[in-house]
Amino acid sequence: MRIEDLDQQRCRPEYATQLLDDLHWLGLESDGEILYQSQRTDIYTEAFLRLKNEGIVYDCFCSRADLRASSAPHASDGTPIYPGTCRNMPADIHARMLQQRKPASRVAVGNTKTYFCDGNYGNQSCNLATECGDFVIRRSDGNFAYQLAVVVDDALSGITEVVRGCDLLPSTHQQIFLYNHLGYTPPKFYHLPLLMSTDGRRLSKRDADTDMGFLRAHYTPAQIIGLLMHLCGLCPANTHLTLYEALDIFSDFPLQAGYCIANVNSNVL
Repeated sequence: MRIEDLDQQRCRPEYATQLLDDLHWLGLESDGEILYQSQRTDIYTEAFLRLKNEGIVYDCFCSRADLRASSAPHASDGTPIYPGTCRNMPADIHARMLQQRKPASRVAVGNTKTYFCDGNYGNQSCNLATECGDFVIRRSDGNFAYQLAVVVDDALSGITEVVRGCDLLPSTHQQIFLYNHLGYTPPKFYHLPLLMSTDGRRLSKRDADTDMGFLRAHYTPAQIIGLLMHLCGLCPANTHLTLYEALDIFSDFPLQAGYCIANVNSNVL
């Protein structure tokens, strides 16, 4: 179990406590020590310095307004591509900027191309220079970016398979870049469709979409697990399952389960 609480300005201990309680209610328990990213700054710093010593990290003084005004055309996921404004900044200007604001840290991706085969969506490729751009690995407030922390944590935890939402598929290329430069072996990736609202929106707390508090008040864990398994095409509708019953069904399902998951109608709420 990993608690991704890097943003210490927004993450609070009570949020993590509630999350763990919700998982416990569903029957999901950690099989080892709970890892808090906020307590691993020294580990991320060591990885950061390895990249800096390689000569691919540079200071970036651009504000959000600067990025909006000067960014290259957006990537396919809607993220602006950083144009490299601060990459080759002269030393005198760099020294002057340090007196005015704290910089973020970016990695220079160069003309790197990354490839991987997603377990659900198949072969993926990316030219980082044209489709991603140099990306932030430490913010100007000193917090390390998710991309760096998740690579280090997965590698040091011995993670071999990552299953997550398809909204994170584009960032996989940035992570593979970091895996390679830090000398780690990337895991296998499986990206899955997101559950959406009936009008096609991503579910969001800011939109007051259904949360665990509502689900716990109106449904049992067996109902929720059964619904999730049904959405994956693994059991009939209105099936009630314990976690271990769901695991037995999932383990016995044929290898083409990924195809079934990718094509299920996810507009269910």
